[in-house]
Amino acid sequence: MHANPKFRPSVHPARVEKLISILRLAGVSSPSVLAAMGQVPREAFLSPSLAVQAYDDLCLPIGDQQTISMPSVVGKMTEVLGLSGREKVLEIGTGCGYQTAILAKLCSRVYTIERHAGLQRDALNRFQQLGVHNVVPRVGDGTLGWPEQAPFHAIIVTAAGPRIPEALLQQLAVGGTLVIPVGPQETKQTLIKVTKAADGSVREELLGPVTFVPLIGAQGAAATRMRA
Repeated sequence: MHANPKFRPSVHPARVEKLISILRLAGVSSPSVLAAMGQVPREAFLSPSLAVQAYDDLCLPIGDQQTISMPSVVGKMTEVLGLSGREKVLEIGTGCGYQTAILAKLCSRVYTIERHAGLQRDALNRFQQLGVHNVVPRVGDGTLGWPEQAPFHAIIVTAAGPRIPEALLQQLAVGGTLVIPVGPQETKQTLIKVTKAADGSVREELLGPVTFVPLIGAQGAAATRMRA
């Protein structure tokens, strides 16, 4: 897949080269994912004080007790979706918008839900500055999905719940892929890839340990358990 020309490239080629090396070492090999991540300036999604760390493989704070995921994890989760450019994608957890902007380069449209209105407002401002126009936002409970827009070819969840929300499984299209971290907040969680068969059954594949902030909502974790 060719890069979409409406997205402005990063202005730090040396740092991008470092980032691509990190992604390849983490096992990310998709040319389209590598290209997208090399063209989305990660520093634009961080506070100025953290910009110097933008191209390190680090999870960094973005406010409201939320974080921007490690680039290696973003790359892995994005690659798992197998996007070709035509898909309608649901993202649970807009956060600072970094993952959203990468998805937007790789699919037709991203529907993204964030429960923190301030974070989403800031993310939308970044999208406007970067020329990202194929994102549809909503503030609300991501564990309930976006039933009015279902089904989705791909669903990505950027926070960890105790289980896979049933609402998201129902809104996943036949043949679609969902990627989500699952597990208790007291320990590392497991990244899970879910695919839906023609008969509606789902197949789960364990992709390895990860650490995410809690997925808060009616079909997720309780807000009182939230931590950074």
